[in-house]
Amino acid sequence: MKRRRGDLSVRGVEKRGSDTPNRKRLTVAIAATVLLVSRLDRDAGTPRLRGAERVIRALRSHVKPPENTVNGTDASAASNERLQIVEMMRHAWNNYKLYAWGKNELKPISKRAHLSSVFGAGDLGATIVDGLDTLYLMGLMDEFREGRDWVAEHLHFRDIDSDLSVFETTIRFVGGLLSCYALTGDTVFRDKAAEVADALLPAFDTPTGLPFSLINPSTKASRQYHWAGPNSILSEIGTLHLEFTYLSDVTGKDVYKKKVDRIREVLNTIEKPGDLYPNFINPRTGQWGQRHMSLGALGDSFYEYLLKAWLVSGKGDAQAREMFDAAMHAALDKMLRVSPNGLTYLAELKYGRILDDKMDHLSCFAGGMFALASTTLDNAVSERYMDVARRLTNTCHESYVRSETKLGPEAFKFSGAVEARAQKSNEKVYLLRPETFESYFIMWRLTKEQKYRDWGWEAVQALEKHCRVQGGYTGLVNVYHKKPQGDDVQQSFFLAETLKYLYLLFSDDSLLPLDEWVFNTEAHPFPVKGKNPLYRAAEKPAETKENRV
Repeated sequence: MKRRRGDLSVRGVEKRGSDTPNRKRLTVAIAATVLLVSRLDRDAGTPRLRGAERVIRALRSHVKPPENTVNGTDASAASNERLQIVEMMRHAWNNYKLYAWGKNELKPISKRAHLSSVFGAGDLGATIVDGLDTLYLMGLMDEFREGRDWVAEHLHFRDIDSDLSVFETTIRFVGGLLSCYALTGDTVFRDKAAEVADALLPAFDTPTGLPFSLINPSTKASRQYHWAGPNSILSEIGTLHLEFTYLSDVTGKDVYKKKVDRIREVLNTIEKPGDLYPNFINPRTGQWGQRHMSLGALGDSFYEYLLKAWLVSGKGDAQAREMFDAAMHAALDKMLRVSPNGLTYLAELKYGRILDDKMDHLSCFAGGMFALASTTLDNAVSERYMDVARRLTNTCHESYVRSETKLGPEAFKFSGAVEARAQKSNEKVYLLRPETFESYFIMWRLTKEQKYRDWGWEAVQALEKHCRVQGGYTGLVNVYHKKPQGDDVQQSFFLAETLKYLYLLFSDDSLLPLDEWVFNTEAHPFPVKGKNPLYRAAEKPAETKENRV
């Protein structure tokens, strides 16, 4: 997750031609069979996962192996790694269920609910909604069904009397619910996604159409973060497009898409200093705030969504790709730096000058982003994008291996003798973040270089050694301590993103192939329009009062 943070033709991999319809049917068959087999195995008293995985392997044996495999091997060689990660998911989920069910997040050391999360003390079940599609992909169907039933019976947003982040609610709740709808076709998920989005709509009632950051669904009052003054945040207003556009397509209600199209229009037409987008913008005036620019916190996922809006539209949203390439040309020219020892990183700018020679962990998604940009459009910058992808992913890996725990800090500096290490105490934390593993996964899929799986497995072992406790998984206060103290928070995105990307890193390419699925910034997979039969677009526009112009 990045916070305050169509046909994807991969060069070097031949298209499968007549094999594509069979692969599409297989995608649907796998999903249905996992559910069926898990039920049969449960009734027979045999391990659920083992049965589901057995049938998945049998089905996948009919798929033509990827043509860019290494020495003729594929993900079947990584079954032990996958099973280990599935066990980690069950440990995280079962302890959440035991100690914090229905609450937003778990305190795994204290073994109670975490009441000061980004969603507060309410019973919104953030961990449930965020983790559901991961459970489904791993074949943990009993857990998936209990989560689905909680959503159907207990998830209600209209009467919530507290301030919620429009951005966080969109990427975790709307995104997670839409992903489950795509995977299953269960309309409970689609309808709940619409209910959540409807609760957010009053935040968009501004002179420019740019939303405020926070909304109280009960009072419909909106406001900004106190620390941001009158401004909204670029990475927040710019990271709603995938969810709201897809929600319009599956409900037939264009009200959601109109909201994000208006945001796009404002950001496309506004004057951009040096072709870059500052991180703060006033939704009342449409003017930039302070000229701070970053591909890390406050800016990151806006750029990610320009690329992914183009991808998920089946490459129909040409404007998004044009905006992405223009912004990346400026970013690589002004932000990309190389340390004295050859590590590549993305610095932050203020008023066009380097503000700080540091890189956020949040920026570590960028390796995967540049790799996707490189392999999905063959143009003059494709080779440079892939070179940058490799170098940034390597730098993020270095931030991990240079710590005692082999887990990466929240931010790391490049100054003097210090490279890829945190200096401030608040930057030495590890919050169970996924961004580095996201890049490992995408780089593995697109290059098949074994080092990315090796690095991912090193991370799994580090998570087990330092973050696993009896009550779940905890973040760390200082990654440079041999025996680090836990922060006592099991983030919902640990289930949604961290474990999902690690699982996919060791899975076959036919599980969520990158030419048919695009991940939102919370790792919830969305089907590619016009390419993936699970897109499930509504047959006709909905006839509702809100949908009339």
